Amino acid sequence: MQTELFGSKNKPSSSRNSLILADRMRPETLEEVRGQDHLIGEGKPLRISIENKQLSSMIFWGPPGSGKTTLAHVIARKVQMPFLAYSAVLSGINEIKKVIIEAERNLYKMGQLSLLFVDEIHRFNKLQQDAFLPFVEKGVIVLIGATTENPSFELISPLLSRVQVFILNPLKEEHLVEILGRTISDSERGLGATPLKLEEGVPEFIASLAGGDARFALNVLEFAAKTAKEGNITRELVKKILQREHFLYDKSGEEHYNLISALHKCLRDSDPDAALYWLGRMLAGGEDRLFIARRLVRFAAEDVGLADPLALQVALSAKDAFHFLGSPEGEIALGEAVIYLACAPKSNSIYSAMTKVQNDIQKGLTPPVPLHLRNAPTALMKEIGYGKDYKYAHNFEDHLVHQEHLPGTLRNKRYYQPSSQGLELKIKERLEAWRHKIARSQSQKGDNNENPKE
Repeated sequence: MQTELFGSKNKPSSSRNSLILADRMRPETLEEVRGQDHLIGEGKPLRISIENKQLSSMIFWGPPGSGKTTLAHVIARKVQMPFLAYSAVLSGINEIKKVIIEAERNLYKMGQLSLLFVDEIHRFNKLQQDAFLPFVEKGVIVLIGATTENPSFELISPLLSRVQVFILNPLKEEHLVEILGRTISDSERGLGATPLKLEEGVPEFIASLAGGDARFALNVLEFAAKTAKEGNITRELVKKILQREHFLYDKSGEEHYNLISALHKCLRDSDPDAALYWLGRMLAGGEDRLFIARRLVRFAAEDVGLADPLALQVALSAKDAFHFLGSPEGEIALGEAVIYLACAPKSNSIYSAMTKVQNDIQKGLTPPVPLHLRNAPTALMKEIGYGKDYKYAHNFEDHLVHQEHLPGTLRNKRYYQPSSQGLELKIKERLEAWRHKIARSQSQKGDNNENPKE
């Protein structure tokens, strides 16, 4: 368990005495925080709630090094609430229950709300997340959770509905250059007391490789300062420190999108070797493995679809396997999914059908549900025609029935056009056979009506 009560009894401590440069250089005020003006700039709602000490539970979602933990520390220092910090990696539900008890004591005996900060909150399972619900709902604690993962996927809906999600941006290179410059000149917290000589352009070079991650940039600078001969920090030294510079890329910039685009297109073109290579490039570059897994799941639905429904199961299983195993073992499951998806038959018929439906809806084609398809739970609804003349398919031969299922303005519209790839060929043949049989049945009924038998 890693449980910290920052500061004395009620105040978070400073990190000025930390042995780690990135910790020492953490901003201590809102004015020192960079890159998040959309959240804490003058007049912004979060800034106002902090200054008024009127906090509600919230989630900070952003990439590594964007300042999620830092902002939680700054808020705690500003509002001067009892502050407890936990890591979801190292803490379990028993530790959380203990701190909840302490928070209740603070509230009911001392009249103080407690601020509970949970780093990597997405790593808590459903049961652990459930444990927060009653206390967040009752206002016993103010919860601040930090996550690099999309809360919509990683947090349970009841918890998500009780918090405000704030999205932190990756820091821009100009912010990182400013932070590095301040670190070099700060003799109290930074490296100002160390005689250093930086080759021109080194801060910009480090910032360009950091991918918006301030912690990464400061760690590189700190290691360079410790290993530089006579304090001379050059671009060449930074390259040697990184060793794998050619693998690193801005995880939110152009190269990030270039690599995922290359992977997606090689999967679509059924080239397992090239797809594996681009997967390897992304892994070597430090890409978020669950981001890759989500893209594989999307590909399975969008580009394979019903040509091989098992593809979606394989992609989801790869995501679960990585969740269970972590790196590096879980990356083998991602590789398995990449090969399977590359070798699977391809169909975008589901994507095309969904796009057509969405286009019609956006055009305003939203007539009411036909009466015979409506639910009729009351006698009044039945009297006015709800559910009238609905034909129950199971009561008919081959469980097939002819009745209109779309509103009149969309009658006979075909959104789904199955391809002839893989299993979808069977689906196509089945639909065609059903439609032919229904049409023939209707034709025979028409003939019988025109020439009734005696």
